[in-house]
Amino acid sequence: MKKNLITAFLMTIATTVLLGIIYPLVVTGLAQAIMPKQANGQLIEKNGTIIGSAIIGQGFTGPGYFHSRPSAAGNGYDAQNSNGSQLGPTNRKLIDRVKGDVASARVENGKSGKFVPIDLVTTSASGLDPDITPAAAEFQIARVAKERGMSEAQARELVRAHTQERQWGFLGELRVNVLELNLDLDQRFPGKK
Repeated sequence: MKKNLITAFLMTIATTVLLGIIYPLVVTGLAQAIMPKQANGQLIEKNGTIIGSAIIGQGFTGPGYFHSRPSAAGNGYDAQNSNGSQLGPTNRKLIDRVKGDVASARVENGKSGKFVPIDLVTTSASGLDPDITPAAAEFQIARVAKERGMSEAQARELVRAHTQERQWGFLGELRVNVLELNLDLDQRFPGKK
């Protein structure tokens, strides 16, 4: 019995050191050496100040900006509280919220009776999705163009320039990173926001 307890204790110490200290240090070191931008959260800087991350969504509400997906993470886009709403498709609270968001999106974008892309009114599983579909960006083009004093063709071209292909050619769908799109919008068309 004593021999088994000593063996178990030594194995606990050995695996703790190996898997709890050495392995994480090696993986972190390799990540920093091979892909430091990704390992550090793909942070985006403007004038030396970190303003966001390319992989964590943030809310945009001004009429001169493309809007992100809604977030159910904490108080919205809270990376420490990543989570979906946990509401099922038949939940009355979810149905009412989505109906309200659809109505608001139609009014805000001047598209009464038009189809609203689903990602503009539903949260992602993490609540932190930084991307929207090209259809969701297209739905917002008229509003953003009008507010910025630009043509819809210019806005459409900007969206096209920020549309990313499937990862490795087969994973996921076409997507538009909202933060990067809005930063480019501010730089090229700084009009009203």
